[in-house]
Parts: sequence; C-alpha cells; structure tokens
Amino acid sequence: MSIIPTISSGTAGPLGVQHLPRLWQKASLDAAGKLHSDYPAAGAGFDQMTLDALGIERQAFLDYVAAEKPNYVACEAWCQANGNFDADKVAAHNAAVNGYNHDDDTRNGILSAVGLAADAGILDAVNLNNLSCVTLPDGNSTTSRTGMTFTAQRSPVKSYRFFLR
Repeated sequence: MSIIPTISSGTAGPLGVQHLPRLWQKASLDAAGKLHSDYPAAGAGFDQMTLDALGIERQAFLDYVAAEKPNYVACEAWCQANGNFDADKVAAHNAAVNGYNHDDDTRNGILSAVGLAADAGILDAVNLNNLSCVTLPDGNSTTSRTGMTFTAQRSPVKSYRFFLR
C-alpha cells in the first residue's frame, strides 16, 4: 500500500521550521517503501528550501532517515546537530513557505479538482496543497489531484485516518 503524505507544509515542530515535519514524513514513508510514487522523498521545492535553510545536504538527510528511522523529535535533534541552525534563516524560510503561490494553471487545477471556482480566493501553495490532499466534500471520500481516492474513517479520539481505496 502506498501512502500520500498528509502533514501540511505549514506545520512546524518544536524547532519552529515549517515543512520539516512533512519532509520527515515523506522521507520516512520512502524509507519504508510506502511513499506514493507521485511524491519524492525530498524534492526540489519546499523540501530543498527546508534543507537549505537548515544547512543540511539532501542525501545526508535521506540516508539518516533511512538508517535510523527516527521519530520526529529525534529528526529535529539530528538536524540541529548536523546542520547550521540559524533563527533568522528559519524565519526567512518560514516566510518564503507562507508566501509562495502556485502558478495559475496549478492553482486552478487544484481548485477544480476539489470543486472550488478559480475565484475562491485561495492563492498560497500551502493551503492549496492542503486542499488537494485531504478535502472530503461528502464527508466520506475524495479524489486527490493525483487521481487517488481516499476514504475517511473517524477514530475514537475524533480524528480522521485516511485509507486508499
């Protein structure tokens, strides 16, 4: 079974670096052979921006995650110990993540795929990407922009778990 990453690029962990939790999830899924083929373990966009902000080499990060299979907090600690953590660089990185807008074709494709008009007023990539992964228009299932269908199932703690069907 392949899994689409569901952590938002707008999410930051205790270190305060946006997108790092998503990058960790993608690298972890890839290391386990479970990352959906439409997603790179560490791509050229937000992934590389995040690694650059931390002064971490892409392959070193992927090798670490594959070898150690760390939980997220351990991954952050490794990034601090092996990179060049700088609060100003992280702040600039977070602003760049929050300020990035998809081109019109990508934006309109995502909005159309989730049933919203092009004038819906959502411009930033973080929120568009959130919509493309987990919007459930009927409360039960959706098709992502990659054409995969999800089914949501409520767990006893009132969160959603997503299953491919």
